[in-house]
This record gives sequence, C-alpha cells and structure tokens, in this order.
Amino acid sequence: MDSSGAAPSQQRCRARVTGQNPLKLRVIALAHKLPAWAAAACEDYSRRLPREFPLEICEIRPEPRDRGKSVEQILAAEGERIVAASHGCVVVALDERGEPWTTARLARDLSRWHDGGRSVAFVIGSADGLSPKLKRDANAVVALSALTLPHGLARVVLVEQLYRAVSMLRGHPYHRE
Repeated sequence: MDSSGAAPSQQRCRARVTGQNPLKLRVIALAHKLPAWAAAACEDYSRRLPREFPLEICEIRPEPRDRGKSVEQILAAEGERIVAASHGCVVVALDERGEPWTTARLARDLSRWHDGGRSVAFVIGSADGLSPKLKRDANAVVALSALTLPHGLARVVLVEQLYRAVSMLRGHPYHRE
C-alpha cells in the first residue's frame, strides 16, 4: 500500500487512465426490448462510469425468424449489421464458448485500449448467438460465463463488469480481491 491506501498495481493502473481522450465503450446487443429491471440496472452502472469511459448501448433488432431463412443466413445478416455498428472499434464478441476473462484482465485491456486511443465494442448476440465469421474476425471472443445467460442478464453482467474494471483502474474500493 502507498500513502493513499491504494495497492501499487492499482495506483499504476490509475495513473495510466488520466489521458484526455475518452475510451468509448459500446455495447452492441441484438435484442428486443429489455425487461425493466435489466434496463434499470444497466442505466445505473452506466451512470456511475467516469467521463473518460463513456458507455453507449446500441440495440440492433434481431433478424426475423419466421421468413424461411436458415440460421446461417440469419446470423450472417445480423453479423453485417454488427460490423457496421462496430466500425473502427476493437471488437470483443461475447460467447459462452469464448475465453474466460477475469475482471483484472478486462481492466488491463481497457487500460491498454484507452492508452492507444481505441474504442471498444462488446457484442452480445441474438438467441442463436453470433455468426462464425463475426467471431473469427473479432479481436477477442470472451465468455461471461460457461452458463447460457438470458440476454438481459448478460447485458447487466457485462455493464457491471465494465464498471468494476474501470473502478479497479481508478483505485476505487468497489472491487475487492
């Protein structure tokens, strides 16, 4: 601990996020209307984020499932809209079979992207997931959990983890190890 009470690693990370350019966080979600409890939770965590980590939630309507298209065609069409919405961003695709990240890993990557002036888009797929091409082209494929989560809960978990990771970078006591 230093004189401010922060652990050395937290202090080092905190000093790295003092740049002028904000890291734009974007959550791209293929979903219909969220339940009120999930929307309220996401809004609460979003409001808590500091100005240098603004969060934008971009909702994309899932492709209709009743038009005789195959799942592959549906995922490809959704993938095209996701690519357009994530243009210019580091893309992190969320998938239950992705790499498990810790909150500390997320914080380190947020710091690195912030330092590099990169914006990042976290993508939550539709009921059928994400297209294989989108996952292949993504900068990272990450699992929030090995469990299959309902869409609203996945979004709340993601936004809370973004808040927690930023709190770690700023040396805020929200996260405890």
